[in-house]
Amino acid sequence: VQLQASGGGLVQAGGSLRLSCATSGLTFANYNMGWFRQAPGKEREFVAAISWSGGSTWYADSQQGRFTISRDNAEKMVYLQMNSLKPGDTAVYYCAAVSWRRSSSRSDDYTYWGQGTQVTVSS
Repeated sequence: VQLQASGGGLVQAGGSLRLSCATSGLTFANYNMGWFRQAPGKEREFVAAISWSGGSTWYADSQQGRFTISRDNAEKMVYLQMNSLKPGDTAVYYCAAVSWRRSSSRSDDYTYWGQGTQVTVSS
């Protein structure tokens, strides 16, 4: 199983980025997908997740309204559209997969992880 996150970069505050996560080796439609992030010196935190069908999404309160998670089951991809970025959003962003049976925001519940993509937001 491989999850490959991409799309990170350097952006000014107020800007936007779209992260992508390509998956292989798993039955994609059997998994809920999530995005997490980890800033230097901080614990990994939940950002957003989407159900196996795409019919349900859930977000951390700090991202509600700014970030949008989506998926394409045909392409086995998951995306995170990030708007109105703030310096506090600077972190390494990870995509992760959890069984469709679990609607979770806890990193310990997720089975598969990508390698992360760096997002840096300058003020």
